Amino acid sequence: MSSRNSEKEREEVEEKQRKSRLSRSYRVGAASSFFATLATFPIYKTIFRQQLHASSIMQAVQQLHQEGLRHFYRGLFPPLLAKTLQGTVMFGTYESFLCTFSSQASGCYSLEDRAIAGLLSGFSEALVLSPFERVQNVLQDGRKVQRFPTTQSILREFNSYPVKERLALGYYRGLGLILLRNGLGSALYFSFKDPLRDRLSKKGLPSWLPALISGSVNGTAICLMLYPLGVLIANMQAQVGRQETLPFWAVVAAVWQTREGRATLLYRGGSLLILRSGLSWGLTTAVHDFLLQATMS
Repeated sequence: MSSRNSEKEREEVEEKQRKSRLSRSYRVGAASSFFATLATFPIYKTIFRQQLHASSIMQAVQQLHQEGLRHFYRGLFPPLLAKTLQGTVMFGTYESFLCTFSSQASGCYSLEDRAIAGLLSGFSEALVLSPFERVQNVLQDGRKVQRFPTTQSILREFNSYPVKERLALGYYRGLGLILLRNGLGSALYFSFKDPLRDRLSKKGLPSWLPALISGSVNGTAICLMLYPLGVLIANMQAQVGRQETLPFWAVVAAVWQTREGRATLLYRGGSLLILRSGLSWGLTTAVHDFLLQATMS
């Protein structure tokens, strides 16, 4: 009888610990992404202009300068909210999927476990955050300032569509590409983040540095690999209204034409992307790991 009670108590303790770990992963993911987004938003907005107009860094900076400080942080709230939600969903659902599908103990997950959990986490993130990215991309297009001066004006436009078009042409424009980008990116990030951090930790580096380097290297490599998808998504999502919205292959052709048929011009913004991705993912990973350790102690 006592052995049965002790077994039950052990299971209750393990369940309580599991729930605490999952809850902590959501909170820590939100906090780390919030701080990283605040720090890197100016770089992100410059990259977006390069993606949209195939302009150089100086041309994009001059565009933003001409629009003035009043419009410089135009579009901050959607990415701040979206990135905070992204961290919440990405890190939280990743931990949830690991606990659901893996039979191994915490901290001993295989590469396959991490990749599958990361892929599903990326899909979840895409479904939740696509509407935020859509609004953000319209807000940051300088050509849309007069037509859509506020977030509310964009939402009114989307909500005026019939239900099916409200999703396909409105909030979830380009969803297939976003699922591909987020799913693959998340799978790669979670597959290699911890192994690289653990290997660097054995080099005698300061405790905070391995996570920073691991996040920076992973984030930069993944974002460069998936950058052309980001260019297509930015151009698809900047289109608003039935007359302006082009089919997928027409968008591909238009982007290819504006890049003068040169693959290298698809990477306009790539130099800033290295800086932004390194800072963003490095900070996110370092802050995440720091807060995770702090809340566990």
